[in-house]
Amino acid sequence: MSLSVPGVRTLPVSTHSAADAAAALNVDIGRIAKSLVFYAVATNDPILIIVSGANRVDKDLAGEHLGFKIKTASPDYCLQITGYPVGGVPPFSHQQPIRTILDQDLMQYDTIWASAGTPNSLFPIDPKNLLKIANAEIVSIN
Repeated sequence: MSLSVPGVRTLPVSTHSAADAAAALNVDIGRIAKSLVFYAVATNDPILIIVSGANRVDKDLAGEHLGFKIKTASPDYCLQITGYPVGGVPPFSHQQPIRTILDQDLMQYDTIWASAGTPNSLFPIDPKNLLKIANAEIVSIN
């Protein structure tokens, strides 16, 4: 399933990783918005962290902001919660509402690229628009 948003580019190569996506688009890896699914350890509630491709999520720091410990979701959990496979999770339009945090480093760009629901499709978006559409909180995650 792919998102129906303006500017979606379906590429003949994989964009499964941030490095793959940046190379395919010939853009800085920091402009790639990775949508990563985690869950609250105590409640199993999903958390989506949209992180710059140049960064890794510090789970302790993110958990400190959220107020609870988080763990990385399994591929099955990710698919069940979002409706999309790992490597193709978009930053919004999931099967259920998901608390979302956005890496503050993405805000430095005028345009970033996010997955459009498949491991080889992306779309451009202004991070300020993404913040609103995803109903996200800006956080430093690394």
